[in-house]
Amino acid sequence: MSVESVLVTESAAQPSQYRVPEACVLVIFGASGDLTKRKLLPALYALAHDRLLPANLAVIGFARRQKSHELFRDEMAGAVKEFSRLQPFDPDLWDRLARGLYYVTSPFEDAAGYERLKALLAEVDRTHGTGGQRLYYLATPPSEYAVVVARLGAAGLVSEAWDGPHDGAASPGDGGWSRIIIEKPFGRDLATAKALNAAIHQVFRERQIYRIDHYLGKETVQNILTFRFGNSIFEPLWNRRYVDHVQLLVAEDLGVEDRGGYYDGAGAVRDMVQNHMLQLLSLVAMEPPATFEADAVRDEKVKVLRAVRPIPMARSAELAVRAQYGAGTLHGTAIPNYSAEPGVAKGTATETYAALHLEIDNWRWAGVPFYLRTGKAMAKRVTEVTIQYRRPPLLLFAHGDHPGHDARDTIEPNRLTLRIQPDEGISLRVGLKPPGPRIDLVPARLGFNYRDTFGAEPPEAYERLLLDCMLGDSTLFIRRDEVEAAWALVTPLLEGWAAAGRTGLSSYPAGSWGPKEADQFIEADGREWVDP
Repeated sequence: MSVESVLVTESAAQPSQYRVPEACVLVIFGASGDLTKRKLLPALYALAHDRLLPANLAVIGFARRQKSHELFRDEMAGAVKEFSRLQPFDPDLWDRLARGLYYVTSPFEDAAGYERLKALLAEVDRTHGTGGQRLYYLATPPSEYAVVVARLGAAGLVSEAWDGPHDGAASPGDGGWSRIIIEKPFGRDLATAKALNAAIHQVFRERQIYRIDHYLGKETVQNILTFRFGNSIFEPLWNRRYVDHVQLLVAEDLGVEDRGGYYDGAGAVRDMVQNHMLQLLSLVAMEPPATFEADAVRDEKVKVLRAVRPIPMARSAELAVRAQYGAGTLHGTAIPNYSAEPGVAKGTATETYAALHLEIDNWRWAGVPFYLRTGKAMAKRVTEVTIQYRRPPLLLFAHGDHPGHDARDTIEPNRLTLRIQPDEGISLRVGLKPPGPRIDLVPARLGFNYRDTFGAEPPEAYERLLLDCMLGDSTLFIRRDEVEAAWALVTPLLEGWAAAGRTGLSSYPAGSWGPKEADQFIEADGREWVDP
């Protein structure tokens, strides 16, 4: 058999347009959980379909629940049938992928389990030719991260800090590379994030650590960079001279459902703002990198986060709004008060909604407010970035919504909207003259929809991120200083809210767009929330 794997040569009719990684073993800690079933195995299946998996890939699940190799393969087949974006299910493709699936039953803290894993890895290296190239994925509760890392180190399962060059090749004579993917949340505040970083660095070097934020794997998030830096028409207008303000919205149309116990210990800022939203902000606001290599991109993102003006505890009420959803209706289903959800503590002050006013103190963005808004149980599921431009300096035309009188002061500003999900795409609102004798303006939209333009749904985020990690490309992963800069920004706000308890905590009915206090919050600046 040639270097090309069975998966590569048989899973699609057309040759791959992308680089295929070298053979390796993916070890998933917490493989009996939802992330593995809903995201990771469906992502591997899609990569196999697209002929992007490495030759002789092996996957080892590691979890507490008792399973055989065969049972694990059967369960993962069912998961792929249910959750894969590729339908109908291809049994031949799955059979080729399933040949490399294995399972180890063990508690995460049990040293004997890692010895069994070590023996299985040695066997897989022999049978699959994976050459000691190992990718560890922590799909466990965050409380287990440091435990798993320490046990891997103690068992000798991490090569001596060799990460391998980006072509995936192993270091001569070292037995291959080791990398680790760590899910969010990465700490609960700045102190715990620093402590976790220190614990992981006892075993892995920074270049081996891949802190994952699945938002960065979304095609439309990556399009922020290509749209900005690949089109000369917009970048000259991407600054304080032309931009009035920026809005980032991440709205979910579900309550906490069966995650009340987890969510009540997190809240909207830890769950969304510290990671997803600050990542979006950094991509929107960053300077052009010198190259599109991992560290060059991440250097610019860190500069943005460090330039964001801190929110001191004393100004938290002025620069942020927090709220909990109350009883309401979503998609025809009654939703109870957040405090009545299963697993949520009585009298909880955990926010399910947060709105922030941030300022970036640098040459490009000084004086331009960035408004962040996120919430559970909102009217619609949507994630989008809106750049609102300044109005023209001289308003010559009446507005088309106000026939018969001069309403030049109400002219709609230009807005560029980057829709991350759903209905992924980009649109630009402009003013155009309608048919007829009057010279006035009506808003019109120019833009594209990802599905219509490219003729396909965008791939799942985990597909891109798993592939990049196998290739050793950390561009879309979060570096140590990046995660600590994000925590440094939001930790004082969280501490202020914790000290205030329920004082200042607003409410909003489930199925709405948030509390009235959030409307007043942005209206005090002479602006309003964009209606998605």
